Amino acid sequence: MTEKESFLVPTDVYFKAGVHIGTKFRTKYMQSFIYKIRSDGLAVLNVSQIDKRIRIAAKFLARYAPEDVILVCRRENGWKPLKLFGKYTGCKVFPGRYQPGILTNPKLAKFTEAKVMLVTDAWPDRNAAKDAKTAGLAIIGLCDTNNEANNLDFVIPSNNKGRQALGLIFFLLANEYLKARGLPGIDKQMEEFLAE
Repeated sequence: MTEKESFLVPTDVYFKAGVHIGTKFRTKYMQSFIYKIRSDGLAVLNVSQIDKRIRIAAKFLARYAPEDVILVCRRENGWKPLKLFGKYTGCKVFPGRYQPGILTNPKLAKFTEAKVMLVTDAWPDRNAAKDAKTAGLAIIGLCDTNNEANNLDFVIPSNNKGRQALGLIFFLLANEYLKARGLPGIDKQMEEFLAE
């Protein structure tokens, strides 16, 4: 099996985007996803695990119609790829501040019902994760080496801070989501997700 067949994208694309570069801080939740510690103290995530878990998460998300999927990203580096994910898939996205109660308070103008949520970072997106847990949604989270995964049902290990890393992850999730739902993929749009 060639690299092209065994990974969603060639490993050099993952490396160039920096999806595998973690932080100097490591939590017990993320220990099993760490490949090695560099001489400068930065943890390096296992690219095979990243690829595998993106596939699993996309297939899981694809079990749900776009109106049942919510993606949240408080971190500014993820706003553009998050919006592109919404544009191509039709899923609901919340870039920036997530207003508490969107899933639990029917009196809010933005109140919505959903079945699954993806958060970009469990710490800045904690209000969204708390709402999702209260509402009984399944929660998927992108987790760097310093993240805790208390409220998450499924972890995608990744650099969840870098613009290129988030662009690539949201592109791959959108592409695989569409394909799993029997729709044409967006393979040619990768550069749009990665552009500054």
